[in-house]
Amino acid sequence: MKRHLFWLLCVFVLLLLQYPVSAADQKAEKPVRMEEVVVVASPIIEGNRVTDAGTQITTVSKKQIDDLNAQDLPSALRRTPGVVISRHNFVGSFGGGDGGAIYIRGMGSSRPGAEIQMLVDGVPKFAGIWTHPLMDIMSVDIADRIEIHKGAQPVLFGNMTAGAVNIITKSQKEEGFFTRLNFAGGSYDTFIETVEHGGKIKNTDYYLLQSFKQSSGHRENAGGELQNYFGHIGHQLSDKWKISLTANATHNNASDPGPENRPQERQGTFKTQDNLAIATLAHTYDFVRGDWKAYWNNGEANWKDQYDLAGLFHYDTITNFDNYGIRAREVFKPWTGGALTAGADWDCTSGTVTIDRELSRPDSYFSRDTFRILSPHLSLGHEFNLTKQWTLIPSAGVRYYNHSDFDARWAPQAGLVLRDPLTDIHLFYGRGINYPGLYVVAQSNMFWGNNVRWKDLDPETVDHFEAGISRFFGRKVHADLTWFHDKGSNRLIMITSPAPPHYENIADFETQGLEATLTLEPIKDLSLFTGGTWIYKRSPDNLPYAPRWAASAGGNLRLFQYLKISLDTTYQDSQYVANNRSLNYGGTSIAKIDGFWILNGKISWEFKLPSPKLRGDVFLAGENLTNVNYAYKKDYPMPGINCLLGVNIKF
Repeated sequence: MKRHLFWLLCVFVLLLLQYPVSAADQKAEKPVRMEEVVVVASPIIEGNRVTDAGTQITTVSKKQIDDLNAQDLPSALRRTPGVVISRHNFVGSFGGGDGGAIYIRGMGSSRPGAEIQMLVDGVPKFAGIWTHPLMDIMSVDIADRIEIHKGAQPVLFGNMTAGAVNIITKSQKEEGFFTRLNFAGGSYDTFIETVEHGGKIKNTDYYLLQSFKQSSGHRENAGGELQNYFGHIGHQLSDKWKISLTANATHNNASDPGPENRPQERQGTFKTQDNLAIATLAHTYDFVRGDWKAYWNNGEANWKDQYDLAGLFHYDTITNFDNYGIRAREVFKPWTGGALTAGADWDCTSGTVTIDRELSRPDSYFSRDTFRILSPHLSLGHEFNLTKQWTLIPSAGVRYYNHSDFDARWAPQAGLVLRDPLTDIHLFYGRGINYPGLYVVAQSNMFWGNNVRWKDLDPETVDHFEAGISRFFGRKVHADLTWFHDKGSNRLIMITSPAPPHYENIADFETQGLEATLTLEPIKDLSLFTGGTWIYKRSPDNLPYAPRWAASAGGNLRLFQYLKISLDTTYQDSQYVANNRSLNYGGTSIAKIDGFWILNGKISWEFKLPSPKLRGDVFLAGENLTNVNYAYKKDYPMPGINCLLGVNIKF
């Protein structure tokens, strides 16, 4: 099978490089990349876009989220090439580790800590102290689109970025009002409800959203509940300046059913609640555009009824966190063809931890501490016109990190883009920096004799290399091929002997692979997508959450004007699962899970009523239609065939 896939990739490259396009065709197609208005949306992803900096962004829009019937962030991204997930509940993610997480080309499996930054409108959102990117506080209901960055990009995002997932929130862009109601129910006593309303009156716009999701789960003690509240208001101060305020609150819980046939090992319930507020002042002039954002994110992550590994008792871990800061960015046009980006981020992480045991112990409380990072950044690029069709865009940038408790670091990046109206060829290098989180202080103070060995730690680094080609074959076909190479060093590993336990920068890793996507629109009522990732080199060989092969495909078809059918399928090779913070990438806890192939689908019947003026659709969505026995976590089987029946109403 691997040999066949290798030859398919070779053919794919030849097609990209040799597909003939006449000068007349190029001229006719010059203004067109992919049409924004289509009868059916592209399945799986909206598309890949090469930036002037030489990086590639994968976008999943609200259209794909609806077509995939995705109820949370992992289910919205699990078919995206280069992304794999872990989970064990139908609704709700447990604790941000292997009970609910996102991994990008082998990155993201370190707990505590984070390698992939989760953001909302460019602002980081995670559970402080442990720097966990908890999935349940990242609601997809508020997403206008999701942007996935599959490598280190220091100028764009800064700390904790071996990759990034950025949710761009909804807003009312057009004059008038919009209301949407969504109700669905189905397998495992699942109930879903969403209400959203937006409006724009002259220079003022607003958007309100509330959602509720609940399920008892496909196994005993596998229930979950998600509550989400969102609001946005913006005001155009002038034709150049705009001010806005965005707020989001979530209240969630997810239970651990425990390993199959070992329910006594279940790890209780993980409850989260958080509040996020972002104030933005943005401006746009001919020669400069930019924005200034002040943010505050606070909340609780309460792990109830944890099972002591010695089997002696249960306990609770209660974390209160505060993340706050300012992010400023300005993009200048200093000369024709030039682009200068300058800015700075000031990010603070703070919080407390309480361990509630049956017997009181001195290591039960971590008092408030704060880490601060000030990181200015600068990048410069220029577009050279080589011919009437081709342009060349070299760029370079750097970010400087000034940390309150660790040594300062520099992180460079450089890119090169060769572009014509139908083709993008790009090269990129970037260094990712990941400082130790407050967890190194909390664990040292609470569990490891209050030692200060954490002060000698260095930040983890990832050197990311990427090269690719993106090609449009007329309006109907778009193909991408990307080579990537990530080399990490100074990864923190927990050492338990000799005592006391502590972290050391002793682990290295390396991945190398190819990723390809193909989008087709053979007729106006049919859109097709396929894509895959091949990691042909990984070191160590048991690197968790880095399957050698993963592929996805999907299609959206409209029939009889009102009937819409969406299908998607995913294949994932066998992979190792573990926590990268343990010695030898998981030590004795590392496990290998089998590969799987699953099929999902959704059928919708759209309606329009003249009086009252309503439109919407009735839908039936099914997952795992072939009833495959599969799992993302050892001994945690996922649901068999299941379905949801629902209705969307818009007015």
